[in-house]
Amino acid sequence: MLIMKYLEVFFTALRLGLTSFGGPMAHLAFFHEEYVKRKKWISEQAYADLVALCQFLPGPASSQVGMAIGLHRAGIPGSFLSWVGFTVPSAIILVFFGFGMTLIDSMTSALWIHGLKISAVSVVAHAVFGMAKKLCPDRVRATIAIISSVLVLLFNSIFVQVFVLGIFGLYGAYFLKNSNVLPHEPLKSCSSKIGIISLTLFFGLLILLPSLRPISQTFRLFDSFYRTGALVFGGGHVVLPLLQSEVIPAGWISNDLFMAGYGAANAIPGPLFAFSAYVGAVSSESPNGWTGAIICLIASFLPAFLIVLGVLPYWEKIRNIPKIRQSMFGLNASVVGLLLAALYHPVWTSAIFTLKDFALALLGFLLLEIWKFQSWMIVLTTVVLSLILF
Repeated sequence: MLIMKYLEVFFTALRLGLTSFGGPMAHLAFFHEEYVKRKKWISEQAYADLVALCQFLPGPASSQVGMAIGLHRAGIPGSFLSWVGFTVPSAIILVFFGFGMTLIDSMTSALWIHGLKISAVSVVAHAVFGMAKKLCPDRVRATIAIISSVLVLLFNSIFVQVFVLGIFGLYGAYFLKNSNVLPHEPLKSCSSKIGIISLTLFFGLLILLPSLRPISQTFRLFDSFYRTGALVFGGGHVVLPLLQSEVIPAGWISNDLFMAGYGAANAIPGPLFAFSAYVGAVSSESPNGWTGAIICLIASFLPAFLIVLGVLPYWEKIRNIPKIRQSMFGLNASVVGLLLAALYHPVWTSAIFTLKDFALALLGFLLLEIWKFQSWMIVLTTVVLSLILF
């Protein structure tokens, strides 16, 4: 029975890893469709709370949400398998691209890639619509969502996102006291003891690894990518300047090769953090190839895994504090606004160029919202129609 649960977690995450285009916010929409609407592994309110929490944590937010849901569903092995399923497909593609598979680069402009991006518009729009109905049921919270979206679109920065969440979280704590509480199922997590060990490892490695750099290139690679994963807020796009400053001045990779890989990472499904596997594979210093890819991939995601295991055991206790619980009303409405902003940029702006594009996206939304199709069916339908029509 437990083995079947592990397999279910892995293959669900694998399907998401193969179909989730559009960047971190779009991934959260795909997760919402799969884990909340279809699988019902986690409640609407618990999911929104989890998304808000992961926006404040360092590391790739969408991957952390997936890890947390895997932890809730099947314990620590489930958290690990959720990460493997969601991350490995994009990492493998990028490693092969690094080995010279230039076909992948030419595919960035292919019709089927365009069809996949259009399907992301349908899925994200459906998620925003569904979450707005549940989390913004009154004028005040609908206003919070719109203002959050406007601010993020006008000032495109992760610091603005954190600021918006913080401001409306405070607003909720003091001015949304009478809001109705949605049904909430507490998230399952690991023990408090494991939480303490995980947080100790998180900070311990951050302090210890720099002193091990002189030993070998393996430690230098691991330290650079671990530190990047531990200190970045805002997900994959924010990791670009941090990684550039780590690997290019050191001579591990040329700027042209770096940017070529980053461009490919934006054209495939899955987390942008998987770009670390590409850098490890093409590094001019040994270990490189598959060994370097695995080292860099693990090092960049390990901080996210440790902090999820470290924080979640205390999350339910924290969110039950009256002021924290009230703040979640404002935070959740603000999360809807962030998703709404992401629906426009980068999801809409990278996919909708013609009336045909819009018609396909609208059809996908109809099939999701009215006919209750599953998200993978929308992806397949949109790709096939894009090949036929364009």
